[in-house]
Amino acid sequence: MSARVIDGSKIAQEIRSEVAEAVSSRLNKKLPKPGLAAILVGNDSASEIYVRNKQRACEEVGMFSEVFKLSEGITQDKLLGQIRMINHDSRFHGILVQLPVPRHIDERAVIMSIDPNKDVDGLHPINMGRLLEGQPIFIPGTPAGIQQMLLRTGNDPAGKHVVICGRSNIVGKPAAALLLQKMAGANATVTICHTGTQDLKSITNSADILIASIGQANAITHDMVKDGSVVIDVGINRIADPNRKNGYRLVGDVEFDGVSEKASAITPVPGGVGPMTVAMLLVNTLKAAELVD
Repeated sequence: MSARVIDGSKIAQEIRSEVAEAVSSRLNKKLPKPGLAAILVGNDSASEIYVRNKQRACEEVGMFSEVFKLSEGITQDKLLGQIRMINHDSRFHGILVQLPVPRHIDERAVIMSIDPNKDVDGLHPINMGRLLEGQPIFIPGTPAGIQQMLLRTGNDPAGKHVVICGRSNIVGKPAAALLLQKMAGANATVTICHTGTQDLKSITNSADILIASIGQANAITHDMVKDGSVVIDVGINRIADPNRKNGYRLVGDVEFDGVSEKASAITPVPGGVGPMTVAMLLVNTLKAAELVD
């Protein structure tokens, strides 16, 4: 068996087109242009790239976006003050703070300071609670993107055993909360594996759908997946590659070549989950604007 490669870039573009059409419709009705405020603290090059890509995506679908670039040494009080100011700025329907923030800043305090109705990353405890209850407004981008990838490729998780490797607040926990709900696009039996899991291989081998969000290159190998499973690789890791000009290449948490010989479908890295996360941020920003219409 050779797995079908799930093209996340293509699906993300479909979603962007849908959002662009909805934004155009809003403007034709004289409704405000959806606005996104992105806060970037420090000079981390990867974070700068992520924020730039998000801003560009907003502009492509007709949204308004502004990046607030703050110094690495900004105090927590000043950062929270900046967030409170944007909370009350009607130009912005959505707010995201690019994570991680510098170590001297309490990440939880930052998330808690965002107006839940502008929390387009879906990380505020109120939005996490809504998701767990089954009444979500903003679903974190990566889990929402995974769900859309499954549905749009004919891999409805309903009735399937979904195994999630990783229990982060950004991917693992919200993905589990989303996919176990008794609703369309979910209704799966969900197992979460983590560093305390014993005999990981026996559990992953039982998965109809395997979601890998471990943060370790090539951690899921061909002997850890069952024939015909669907494998979603959330990981993005740099490994040395002397044949590349920059000296490295990007790989996921799944050993792609071996696993693709057993799976029925698999996401690549890059070009899989990553573009979907950005696309779902646009969906959430549009939802945030609709909340105040």
